[in-house]
Amino acid sequence: MKSKIYAGVSAAALMLAAQGALAQDAVSDGVVKIGVLGDMSGIYSTGFSGKGAVDAVKMAVRDFGGTVLGKPIEVIAADHQNKADVGSATARQWIDEDHVDMITDLTNSAVGLAVQKLASDKKVITINVGAASSALTGADCTKYGIHYAYDTHALPVGTATAVVKEGGDSWYFITADYAFGHALQKNTSEVIDSLGGTVVGSSDVPLGTSDFSSYLLQAQSSGAKVIGLANAGQDTVNAIKQAHEFGIVEGGQQLAGMLVLISDVKSLGTDVAKGLQFTSAWYWNQDDASRKWKEEYEKFSGGEAPTFPHAADYSLTMAYLNAIKAAGTDDPDKVREQLGKAKIDDFFAKGGMIREDGLLEHDMYLLKVKEGGTDPWDVADVVRTIPGNEAYASLAKGGCPLVNK
Repeated sequence: MKSKIYAGVSAAALMLAAQGALAQDAVSDGVVKIGVLGDMSGIYSTGFSGKGAVDAVKMAVRDFGGTVLGKPIEVIAADHQNKADVGSATARQWIDEDHVDMITDLTNSAVGLAVQKLASDKKVITINVGAASSALTGADCTKYGIHYAYDTHALPVGTATAVVKEGGDSWYFITADYAFGHALQKNTSEVIDSLGGTVVGSSDVPLGTSDFSSYLLQAQSSGAKVIGLANAGQDTVNAIKQAHEFGIVEGGQQLAGMLVLISDVKSLGTDVAKGLQFTSAWYWNQDDASRKWKEEYEKFSGGEAPTFPHAADYSLTMAYLNAIKAAGTDDPDKVREQLGKAKIDDFFAKGGMIREDGLLEHDMYLLKVKEGGTDPWDVADVVRTIPGNEAYASLAKGGCPLVNK
């Protein structure tokens, strides 16, 4: 039977055009665009952010197939320079002019908090990885903000608990002087206090400080058993190196790195970092799936080994794209709803779920630096698995005003 003709156009052609229009509507602007907004040149560019984060997102897009709902997936990246105003300006341009659908990385809590609020006001999903402040899903939570990988509550649950139970019950903090450092010191202090320990003092240190001598001397003279490093990245590496040079550990005090990556341990050397305990969201040598993923990442990135933020970048990209596929659209409300329903149970996030407040709750791990294994990146042993419901604050205690308690 011949197709009916309407003004010279066949019914079949009209149907195909309608289907194309529906597909176009399902994916805004005909492309799913992911923005990696991170520290591309500063103290967090190695390990947390930088090229490694971009590679992880691009690798996930490749493994997903490069398209979703029949439309291409595009990844763009920019350097926020660890400045909240720069990050906000970039995010605003990405949203208003470049039509970015999701923004991720956001290493640096000041940047992360600013961009999360701005993006949520514009109904754009952010999936924060590098920033640690628990305020992201606490007092400053938003409808479209997700916090993946770890936070300042989960870190001390593993590290501070282990150190205090081993006798390290008096602490002095060397703290990065911005939102992340202060949140980490606060959350760690709460754990110490709950276990009967005390905090005898602290020093606030500007981000990117190269000389920690005066702060280490203050910590040394405090008489505290433990010097807690509430910082990250190159700041942590510099502080540990200089403490080693001053013979602080040999003098009887213990260092506790509250946020340490395996790249930091590799930089320090296991002779300097030996015995250091730290909490991590993932370790590449914990099981076969993680070892396999590390091998694939090294091939993709040109030989660079992944840290836990890089593994999280891959995992979250897969979770986001799968949510679009399941929702049948990249509409942020429907995608966020789907993310809340999905189980995030992959090589990275064991038993993971994205809660109502935006927090990815999943297992964490207490690691202890050892003498290197057969692989140069095998620098630690997994001492303990910390269940997600133990590592993270409950919804009731998290403080998110959007949560119905």
